Amino acid sequence: MSEFTNTKKKRIERLKGVSKLLLETGNAHAFITENKEFIPKVVPTDFITLFDEIIKEGYKMEDVKMLSNKVLNIFHITIRDYPRIEPKPDSFLGVLEQNNREMVLLLDKIRPVYKSFIKAPDHKNLATELYALLVKLEVFAKHYTIKENVLFPIIEKTWEDYRCLKIMWSFHDDIRRNIKTVREQLSNSKIDLKSFNKCIGEIFFNMLAIKFREEHILFPYIISTISEGELETMNREGFEIGYPYIKPPTLMFKKEDESLEINLANLGTGILNIDQIKLIFNHLPVDITYVDENDRVLYFSTPPKRIFPRTVAIIGREVSNCHPPESVHVVEKIIESFRNGEKDKADFWIKMRGEFILIQYFAVRDERKNYKGVIEVSQEISEIRALEGEKRLLDW
Repeated sequence: MSEFTNTKKKRIERLKGVSKLLLETGNAHAFITENKEFIPKVVPTDFITLFDEIIKEGYKMEDVKMLSNKVLNIFHITIRDYPRIEPKPDSFLGVLEQNNREMVLLLDKIRPVYKSFIKAPDHKNLATELYALLVKLEVFAKHYTIKENVLFPIIEKTWEDYRCLKIMWSFHDDIRRNIKTVREQLSNSKIDLKSFNKCIGEIFFNMLAIKFREEHILFPYIISTISEGELETMNREGFEIGYPYIKPPTLMFKKEDESLEINLANLGTGILNIDQIKLIFNHLPVDITYVDENDRVLYFSTPPKRIFPRTVAIIGREVSNCHPPESVHVVEKIIESFRNGEKDKADFWIKMRGEFILIQYFAVRDERKNYKGVIEVSQEISEIRALEGEKRLLDW
């Protein structure tokens, strides 16, 4: 063990030597020429320790980031070819790697669109297509959020040489900022080609570099140093934050020696189990009914007091069969206008049994603006209509 430790210490000293050379001169050609036998002998975890020590010496983060790119480029083949521990597919790290692969596929889709757009920056269809792809890419930032909020805290508690994470986090922020910049330029139709090209180039380089460093340096070391129990907990926490593209199919968590299946739904802004979702919908002071894009009723809420009666018998029925013949044409007109994109909302209000009822219909569309159905929301608003002045104090 001491021999291994001494060997690692010697490797780190030589790596620090080339790092200082790069920080001072920006060039390591002499080192590469003189160390052809040493370069294949390093191991990926050496760089965790190396950058921990570099950061402790107080160098500016921008200089350290530049250094990390240059050093890891020198040792890229050695790191790539080093045998790595593969995470289980549905484990925390396995799901992160699946999302990495989806990110690469998305970058592959962006690349040709970007190249075409640069040749014709006034082409509106290309700008729209590129913008939509960047919106999808921005979702991948959840991957970084999971690392920062779930993975990094555990590493900091487990490793002494954890400071290399600061570099990775800084690159995360660069990626977020660059995606935001190019999206804003596309949205405002004000393209600064020099800035735009620089941002796109950095997005591609940094995202692919971070993927490589995760899968060949960070993740294998995590598997060998952090327990399966902690990784299982991280998988649940990652699910709660929301994986960007791929999530575990079913999560099983152990509690008091029992295996409990947790049915969770990622709602984008939070993770809830099925019972919580039911409680929330059924405690809202409104009637909610959802009709899908095929005009079939799929859901209705059951608040303590429903305005319009509903039974489970309507589930799966065509919505046109759920209304009286005298009014069904109105519903059909609303749905058709939502479906063809002419309208997104329709409001009605009626007096019924001494109550004032607001009935609203909202078109449901996905991220691509495809029609996915309609939500009917009905609410008794007599008290709301009667409100006057302000109420700032609790009176009970």
